[in-house]
Amino acid sequence: FSFSWQTTFQDGGEEVEDGAVYNVTLKKVQIQQAANKGARWLGGEGDQLPPEHTIRQYETSKIRAIKAGTLEKLVENLLTAFGDADFSYISIFLATYRAFASPRAVLELLLDRFGNLETSSHGEVANLNSLESEMVLRAEIASVLRAWLDQCSEDFREPPGYTCLLKLLDYLKNNMPNSDMESRVQNLLKQFQNQEVEAVDGFCSTSSSDLVDGEELEISNPEEFSSFQDHVVAEQLTYMDVMLFKRVVPYHCLGSIWSQRDKKENKNLAPTVRATITQFNAVTKCVISTILGTRELKIQQRAKIIEKWIHIAHECRILKNFSSLRAIISALQSNSIYRLKTTWMCVSKDILVMYEELSEIFSDHDNYLTSRELLMKEATSKFANLDSSEKENQKKSQKRLQLQKNKGVMQGTVPYLGTFLTDLIMLDTALQDYVEGGLINFEKRRREFEVIAQIKLLQSSCNSYCLIPDQKIIQWFRRQRHLTEEESYQLSREAEAAADTNILSPKSQKSMVKRISTLFLGSDVFTPPKEPPPKSSPVGGSSGESTDSASVSSCEFNHSETEDVCVTPISSPEDPLKKGYDSDKGSISSDKGSGSSKGSDCSKGSIFEPGSGSDGGSTPSRDSGSVAGSSPRVLPVYNRQSGGSCIIRVSMDGLHASVYKSILITNQDRIPDVTQRALLKHNLQPDAVEDYELVQVISEDKELVFPRDANVFYGMNSHVNFDFILRKKA
Repeated sequence: FSFSWQTTFQDGGEEVEDGAVYNVTLKKVQIQQAANKGARWLGGEGDQLPPEHTIRQYETSKIRAIKAGTLEKLVENLLTAFGDADFSYISIFLATYRAFASPRAVLELLLDRFGNLETSSHGEVANLNSLESEMVLRAEIASVLRAWLDQCSEDFREPPGYTCLLKLLDYLKNNMPNSDMESRVQNLLKQFQNQEVEAVDGFCSTSSSDLVDGEELEISNPEEFSSFQDHVVAEQLTYMDVMLFKRVVPYHCLGSIWSQRDKKENKNLAPTVRATITQFNAVTKCVISTILGTRELKIQQRAKIIEKWIHIAHECRILKNFSSLRAIISALQSNSIYRLKTTWMCVSKDILVMYEELSEIFSDHDNYLTSRELLMKEATSKFANLDSSEKENQKKSQKRLQLQKNKGVMQGTVPYLGTFLTDLIMLDTALQDYVEGGLINFEKRRREFEVIAQIKLLQSSCNSYCLIPDQKIIQWFRRQRHLTEEESYQLSREAEAAADTNILSPKSQKSMVKRISTLFLGSDVFTPPKEPPPKSSPVGGSSGESTDSASVSSCEFNHSETEDVCVTPISSPEDPLKKGYDSDKGSISSDKGSGSSKGSDCSKGSIFEPGSGSDGGSTPSRDSGSVAGSSPRVLPVYNRQSGGSCIIRVSMDGLHASVYKSILITNQDRIPDVTQRALLKHNLQPDAVEDYELVQVISEDKELVFPRDANVFYGMNSHVNFDFILRKKA
């Protein structure tokens, strides 16, 4: 006999139980069956029967996926999800539950409520005392605990008491004595106890505390930097990025967690994410330091350093390290480097073309469609795909790739983490935590898991890297003294003033400046100082405070930014009204400054569909979210009104004025509602609504002040950035 299957899905509506709502999908499988023997005699070609001799059978099964529920129901569903054919539920729950519950609360429910066989009310075994039912329940709980230890063992790292781990160990001793699980938990407890509690800075390999005794931070020696091979520097940057990215705990990236980092009590929140941001900023500042740190450099020498960094960025591209690649491009786009026009004139044309190609990767066109597609294409590929490069650059790249292939060394992919933080913060802003009846909106967690799963996939791919640390380069990198914003801008002015402006004739100068400006603007990268960016080619979707310190954050995004967004270049001290973000807030960097990079490294299949500005979205309702098997909805985004809702950014006048908070508004929201939400976002008392006025920034010298009870959605100017200021009334 031969068989073939054809599967179709049908929406089966909802099922409501006490404390839970389920999405139901009907799975219909068509099985075609035919007897091969005698097929030719019956007129079939080969061993295939004609259609009239094929037997068709249909099987229909029901898939139940919990959509919303109480915490108790969500925990109970861990034990029943497999039977409901919701096979991904356990992984989704474990990756996202920290947004609405603590490990202790979940463990107590799992062990005390459902693990106690005498009082268990779990499903069909509620009142059965048979040995078989006990074994079934024990096996289900063991399966959940095993998955928890496999996927999220860090949840049990609670020094010094380790209460959850000890509770789990006690349960296993009583119910599963001498099992492999018991031994595993004992070993995990010993491992945690033997390890020192790592400080926040301990996560970052670039901390100055890692320096050898007697060493001090120093400005880079150009000769030492020039002696390093480009591909070796790129490999070492990738080595550091890989080590940090593999340590990222995925739930640290959840919007509801990451957006709380500004509170005083949360200064140690999400250390693994902060570490990647610190590394990103360190790379960006290192680039600026090597270019500007030595006053005595001649124009040609400074241009050679810029060329070297472009080559290193290209090597990062070959290594599929999008984090350091973006950090380097960000530094070269920063105002203090960009304004070195005479130096840029000495950069060779071929290298400028290479720089343009690398910058294009992070173009914000169509919600960073280029970088999303690229990451999706290369996430699981063995080597970088450089087919889109210019012919000359492609030849050089192919040689490097061929060397790697000859060595038989596979590569992983290091993404720019800010892409995922962006999407997760957008989801957290756009979707409600609870639905009608106070039930936890688990559809929101399914949408978040789509992003978390991509992070986990890329973390797994990073195991393919085979990089050996070069302590000479790593120590050189750690020794670099990072210039402050003011220092870098002052050194930039000095370098430009000292340049011999007679090297080129006025005509050739004008031609070269035009070529460089066209190069930069053509890739939506940045605009020259003192020149406002064109409306059709926005600079990062908003503007940035002086970015000379190139303090860039992984929470940075532009047209779709929402929470504590870190802005991209470029504006200068001569362009003070273009607001950036306090790096201690928005970019979590050590010096004040703002981000200077653009782009996103998320797959095309992101939960945010690239849009053209049309009203294709829909207002998220309390129970918004996709039914299992249905296509995701287009969510509200920044700078576009869609389906009666949009996302605006609100800063506090005079208090962290450079830090924006994102607010989701609908066409029903009036000034008091929006003001109250903005105060809550900024951790201020919401009962002071009457003391504030809401103002939209129209331009450098124009503001739109809203009347007390105005409808914000209809009253705002939708043709400029959706940037607002909350100001205390005089």
